[in-house]
Amino acid sequence: MASAVEQFFTVKAKITAAEREAGRQAGAVTLVAVSKTFDAADISPVIDAGQRIFGENRVQEAQAKWPALKEAFPDIELHLIGPLQSNKAKEAVALFDVIETVDREKIAAELAREIARQGRSPTLYVQVNTGSEPQKAGIEPREAVAFVTRCRDVHGLAIEGLMCIPPADENPGPHFALLEKLSAEAGVEELSMGMSGDYETAIAFGATSVRVGSAIFGSRYP
Repeated sequence: MASAVEQFFTVKAKITAAEREAGRQAGAVTLVAVSKTFDAADISPVIDAGQRIFGENRVQEAQAKWPALKEAFPDIELHLIGPLQSNKAKEAVALFDVIETVDREKIAAELAREIARQGRSPTLYVQVNTGSEPQKAGIEPREAVAFVTRCRDVHGLAIEGLMCIPPADENPGPHFALLEKLSAEAGVEELSMGMSGDYETAIAFGATSVRVGSAIFGSRYP
């Protein structure tokens, strides 16, 4: 079985090929290596191989392993890609450089308070539930543009991108196309879309970052 480092370089090569195929500039797409459920010993070889941008699903799990890694590697950029509970806003603002899952008014208000209190401003994306799945986080597509406007005008948040996770059993292309359309309407430039199974498709639809975990690190721990 290939090591995480070997798989990391394979993913990087596929991203480069997908950029070329889509007629996009080399380096236009950022790889977010999703390290949730993996510990520092698993992550460190990929850091040593040159990766500096990582994604985590849970604030508490990230707090257990990333402060020491970020101290050792100050140029690491950490993304929160899982749902954010309002009572974790303080910790999220302190630890994460990018929070991709702003999806409701209460979270926007809590983040605004913590950003003002801590004087730290992580980059913020709004998560859109493109499949309108009741069990999934994210704002409804029809509400997304207005929500971005409220985040800016009411809460003073600088929203820079949109994020989505298409339904697992559907063709992701239409969902990526919808997110790209919403980003243009909302006036944001960053598009976080595409995971291990569909990141090449996402690149064809304009993704500026892809979130790849299992294709690099392998299957999750139980």
